[in-house]
Amino acid sequence: MAALMRLHWSPKSPYVRKVMVCAHELGLVPQLELVRSVAAMLKPNAALMQDNPLSKIPTLVCADGLRLFDSAVICEYLNALADGPLFPQQGPARWQALRWHALGDGLLDLSILWRNERERTQPLQPLIEAFELKARACLAQLNAETDDLLVAPFSIGPLTLGCALGYLDYRFDSFGWRQQAPRLAQWFERLCARPSFQATVAVDG
Repeated sequence: MAALMRLHWSPKSPYVRKVMVCAHELGLVPQLELVRSVAAMLKPNAALMQDNPLSKIPTLVCADGLRLFDSAVICEYLNALADGPLFPQQGPARWQALRWHALGDGLLDLSILWRNERERTQPLQPLIEAFELKARACLAQLNAETDDLLVAPFSIGPLTLGCALGYLDYRFDSFGWRQQAPRLAQWFERLCARPSFQATVAVDG
């Protein structure tokens, strides 16, 4: 049996979800030891910092001891380990996948900052409005690209977009993104039928 990799993990992190969806798609879940790790912004985790000085998840400790962090790097590593199809190697498919990957990560980044600001005792309203404006612009862009998403091979791009939309479901239910992007919502429902997405839905606890 292959040596286990250790993944600093949380059931609520959308970035961890990206990694876990990749692991499910690539058949690598049995090779992962999941370590429940809390990565609060104001409380650096001493145990986690032994593997990642940034005290952030996901962090992967590879079988050979190499420490990898940032979900994009970990996903690409897992794909290479399994010789998988999630990162197209060349041509237009590669650049479209990476473009959607970047857009999905960007939507996640702003959503997490938006939530953090929203939870402050005195949130800065212009910042809240800026985050909402950017989120709406992302949804409009993706809604216009639904035809392309429907025919695109499953790759890191659609995978990351799905995790970003799932995070909006989890943390921004009242935002009502499906009403703003109905065609994108139909695509997302189809994506959520994949076993890898069903197995990685965010949960409290």
